[in-house]
Amino acid sequence: MNPMLTTGLDAHRGMTALSVNLNKVALLRNTRALGIPSVTRAATLALEAGCQGITVHPRPDQRHIRPHDVIELGELLKARPQAEYNIEGNPFHNLMDEVRGLVKRGLPVHRVTFVPDSVDQPTSDHGWRFPDDHARLVPLVAECKAMGLRVSLFMDPEPSQMRGAREAGADRVELYTESYARAHGTPQQAQVLAGFTAAAQAALAEGLGLNAGHDLNRDNLTEFLRAVPGVQEVSIGHALIADALELGLAETVRDYLRCIHRAYA
Repeated sequence: MNPMLTTGLDAHRGMTALSVNLNKVALLRNTRALGIPSVTRAATLALEAGCQGITVHPRPDQRHIRPHDVIELGELLKARPQAEYNIEGNPFHNLMDEVRGLVKRGLPVHRVTFVPDSVDQPTSDHGWRFPDDHARLVPLVAECKAMGLRVSLFMDPEPSQMRGAREAGADRVELYTESYARAHGTPQQAQVLAGFTAAAQAALAEGLGLNAGHDLNRDNLTEFLRAVPGVQEVSIGHALIADALELGLAETVRDYLRCIHRAYA
């Protein structure tokens, strides 16, 4: 296969999948009442360029993704069964209402990612803690799984925490990668990356699937995937949308897919 090309089938061949987070597209749109740029158009371009999924993180203040976006993207993805729809956010805020609404309408939502962010938090900055969060997460994880959805928990890269995620009923964990991005290119990179490798190995040993995300970009993605075993999906938004201002969205998606392919070369 030409390493400069990719298809939506790569994730089923052991290749890490790319899910494009569209929050920043919605953030720009919300500064005017014109409806541009279109979130659904951005999703279409990203999917046509080869990404395997779409991620959104609707927050209670609706600063970016709004309830109508969640529904419209569900309608778009219903016609694209090869792509995955990931809804992430705090299950104790508005997330569960968004998920229930999709399921009630018969629209696809393949994975729910629980993130422990606060209402006024600028962006996600920490993972769940066990055993502290066990009791309150278990019923919500069970509800999602009863609806036929996979559940991923946003986690710090700490091997000791992976058993707790599994005991809460999660199918996957999403490793919070900001510390790796901050250390990339510094003398601390190798040590930090070794911590992610250990956390990934611990998750896999517990039978958990493995995702990763937060501040991954074209400069650091390939090295991360070469070092961290078993990453099934990366979710990338901020850097990808920033790169799209220079390269265009479709070409940016293709370039991130090339980064993934280089990790497997």
